[in-house]
Amino acid sequence: MDRRALVGGNWKMHLDAATAAALGRDIAASAASVAARIDMAIFPPYPYLGAVVEAIQGRIAVGGQDVAAEAEGAFTGQVSASMLRDCGCTTTLVGHSERRHGLGETNQLLARKVRQAIDGRLRVLLCVGETLEDREAGQTREVVLGQLEGSLEGISTDDMAMVDLAYEPIWAIGTGRTAGPAEAQEVHEVLRSAVGVRYDARSAARIRIVYGGSVKPSNVADLMACEDVDGALVGGASLQAGSFIEIARATAGLE
Repeated sequence: MDRRALVGGNWKMHLDAATAAALGRDIAASAASVAARIDMAIFPPYPYLGAVVEAIQGRIAVGGQDVAAEAEGAFTGQVSASMLRDCGCTTTLVGHSERRHGLGETNQLLARKVRQAIDGRLRVLLCVGETLEDREAGQTREVVLGQLEGSLEGISTDDMAMVDLAYEPIWAIGTGRTAGPAEAQEVHEVLRSAVGVRYDARSAARIRIVYGGSVKPSNVADLMACEDVDGALVGGASLQAGSFIEIARATAGLE
């Protein structure tokens, strides 16, 4: 089964309203030839979602960096799936390492977020990844499979049509270090196989598994050559339109 590649840009807690809108506009202006071949999404900070959605005019997808585990209610500071949809989002990140490890979000909580996102008609980019200590202890497989299984609790085979995965080795995020193509392929293959065991062969063949962790124009082509790497979740390099588009063009086979 052919999988349409995905390149996402996670802007994290950067920019202001004017520069966020300008960045979105610049990316969208250069995206036409790329977006015809792959899917592209950007994940701005919450306050700038409206400005970015207006700036890009539907030319690429916009998503939330997180989503609440509840549909509505007295949850101060949370943003629900319906609110993201109302802002023009069509997708959301769930389980980014900075939330799993920085904020202590558990698999149980993340499974509720996945459920809310799907029920709210948002695609989910579910992130998994190990620490350097996990890798050095030979526990990469155990850790990422535990995250995968726990974060998909209660998610059905039909639901999986709305789920993409991102493998983010935590030791490679923002460090300049990158998992080599062989390391990335090994983990992506493990994740795809696990989806096949938990669900079915069609789900395994269909699901997109993107790589995240210091992706930049100089290393993206080697990563995309891997059979089970279906795109990239880009951090710092997505804050410059030129480098993000260069990554997207390489992923689309236009470089």
